[in-house]
Amino acid sequence: MSLWGNLAERYEQKQPRKILALDGGGIRGIITLEFLAEMESQLREKLNRGSDFRLGEYFDYIGGTSTGAIIAAGLSIGMSVEQLLDFYKHKGKDMFDKTFILKRWKALYESGPLLNMLKETFGADTDMVVQNGKFKCLLLVVTMNRTTDSPWPISNNPLAKYNDLTRPDCNARIKLHQLVRASTAAPVFFPPETLQWDPNDPEKTFVFVDGGVTPYNNPSFLLYRMATQPAYNLNWETGENKLLIVSVGTGAAPTSGTYDNLLEAAKGLPNNLLYAMQVDQDINCRTVGRCSYGAPIDRELKYMIPMDEEGNMIEMDQDTNRQFLYVRYNADLSQEGLDTMGLHDIKSNHVREMDSVTYLNDMSLVGRTAAKEQVNLQHFGAFV
Repeated sequence: MSLWGNLAERYEQKQPRKILALDGGGIRGIITLEFLAEMESQLREKLNRGSDFRLGEYFDYIGGTSTGAIIAAGLSIGMSVEQLLDFYKHKGKDMFDKTFILKRWKALYESGPLLNMLKETFGADTDMVVQNGKFKCLLLVVTMNRTTDSPWPISNNPLAKYNDLTRPDCNARIKLHQLVRASTAAPVFFPPETLQWDPNDPEKTFVFVDGGVTPYNNPSFLLYRMATQPAYNLNWETGENKLLIVSVGTGAAPTSGTYDNLLEAAKGLPNNLLYAMQVDQDINCRTVGRCSYGAPIDRELKYMIPMDEEGNMIEMDQDTNRQFLYVRYNADLSQEGLDTMGLHDIKSNHVREMDSVTYLNDMSLVGRTAAKEQVNLQHFGAFV
């Protein structure tokens, strides 16, 4: 039997590949989902598909960090964006409201409400073994192993060294809901997740915290490496017509000004770090790949979109010899950005926080509005 199980026909032959990368950002994941809803709708129409079309059929590899891991896991097992939006709208308070969580702190350790929700959503027995038949595409979940003090990106790639099913410490044997819970274990919000990798070796018990505290809160460039580097054994071909990476953020929310005291610094640093990491990964992708769409990086780098000598964007049918085609969608959550979208009644400080469940509907509107303005399948070049 093929290591790929029911995915053998799809993955055992060379063909152009498509990757979807999803940022972390707490409840702001609903912004990501609104972008994905627009993308799913446009692809369904373009590909002449019905209501049963799923993004996991279009994208060959979907990866995410923290809240992005929840979404990526759902898409990889065939959930629709609408199903995931419903999950966030009904379970958002349980997942991300810090005040609500702190009131239930004891219950968190005893019954793990988030873990139970993930178990119910993804299945209690679903592991990362591709042959289990649950997956529609490849999945990457970014975690942070605090025991080894290192990022642990865990995929269900059956060719990967540590997914060898004969290993007693096989990555693929870990349950999907536990792995996603590990990726979402944000410090202060949730207690760490402890997982025993080898059932017969207590020394291989590790403590995990949120993948967002790794350099890969935006996992786009990480996914490129894991799809193309020989060590991971996928060896996908590179080139602007052979590899597409679509990266979707949870909203750009840099914190301006200075810190007047330690409390303000502690509150502002997570957003600062998340923003800095997502920008760094974005720059990496625009440096190595060909960016066909994305907001300007800064006043110096600007868009990093290939231009001709006259300053016009080079036509998509002209190859610029980059490693992949790259698209970056994100919403500007600054007050200026919201006003530009015509969302004058929405306040920046209401939609910037990762636990701001009170303004979930505002975040959803921001995501829908930004998606309508940005998502365009022409950015996907020859991949549609």
